[in-house]
Amino acid sequence: MTGGTMPPRGDQGSDRRFMAAAVRLSRHHLGRTGTNPSVATIIVRDDGYGPYIVGRGVTALGGRPHAEPQALAEAGELARGATAYVTLEPCAHHGRTPPCAQALISAGITRVVGAASDPDPRVSGKGYAMLRAAGIEVKEGVLADAAADLMRGYLIRSTNMRPEVILKLALSRDSRIGIPGAGQVRITGEIARRQVHLMRAEADAILVGIGTAIADDPFLTCRLPGLEGRSPARIVLDRHLRLPPDSNLARSAREVPVLVTAAEDVDEARRASLADAGVDFLAVETLDDHVALPELTEDLAARGFSSLLVEGGAYTAKAFLDEDLVDRLCLFIGPNDIGARGIASPVDPDHIPPAFRKRGEGRFGDDVYFEYVREN
Repeated sequence: MTGGTMPPRGDQGSDRRFMAAAVRLSRHHLGRTGTNPSVATIIVRDDGYGPYIVGRGVTALGGRPHAEPQALAEAGELARGATAYVTLEPCAHHGRTPPCAQALISAGITRVVGAASDPDPRVSGKGYAMLRAAGIEVKEGVLADAAADLMRGYLIRSTNMRPEVILKLALSRDSRIGIPGAGQVRITGEIARRQVHLMRAEADAILVGIGTAIADDPFLTCRLPGLEGRSPARIVLDRHLRLPPDSNLARSAREVPVLVTAAEDVDEARRASLADAGVDFLAVETLDDHVALPELTEDLAARGFSSLLVEGGAYTAKAFLDEDLVDRLCLFIGPNDIGARGIASPVDPDHIPPAFRKRGEGRFGDDVYFEYVREN
């Protein structure tokens, strides 16, 4: 096609539509981009017949290359005079490769529509300033909340120096999460459980307490067809290294990483037997003979973990809530009661901490779902 390219100013409807497409694209590599967020870029132009997409990119596995150069490479010369939709402010600092803001300038992009802002001081405001200085029109904040929600792990790690903590609980209709001594209790149905496996595929790490690890003997892997390779690292809160070397977690440690907390005074024979199975260890501080969770989450962030899915039992869930470390609550509620013999959940839809607001709700088969996020 020939003719005029997209005019400098887009309409609000088109901007939201293309940004929504970019936000959906950004989800593709959640949990697989290392210390970088999963960001998407879409290149759109209009040659007089309506806007159309000429290039797409999402942060590559491991975090490099970024989304912008990939989208520009796909667009080629069609990027000149086009609009770029970016879910996060383009980087402005020089590393081994030029900043993404400069790549957009060099490609001849005339308009950039951005969603979320980057708190990294090397980027914050600088990427947009570089674009404006080059004469590019910049529109910020389009679907910013939706874009930021998918990269909350990166944003929280950048500002709070810890991962986003996602607490997932399966509750019976009467707000029980299990039965003492009964091991795993099926509370929700297959559709809800598949949704949990998808959450695992998008997380950097999953954590349980040693009580759950012993009682349930879980694998904690993603077992959705085609997504088995996206299982997150598995972490066990285990102050005294009680995890059995023949547990499912330990036996699969060479296939999917398992990290067990270990204070300096743990039994060395226990450490050696777990190490022989392929288990790795997280050195932790303790307080009143319990793992110090704030320090643990800081150490996880230092290792590059941006999102931590907590699937532990009532004790572990309450510990994270009491330490004010939970950023997102995901409650799956089954259709049946367990009764007074059951283990009470530390939180339920009628008792949500005041710092949280409901983000959404849904239904998975016979189960209902409520999600809450902490208001910053």
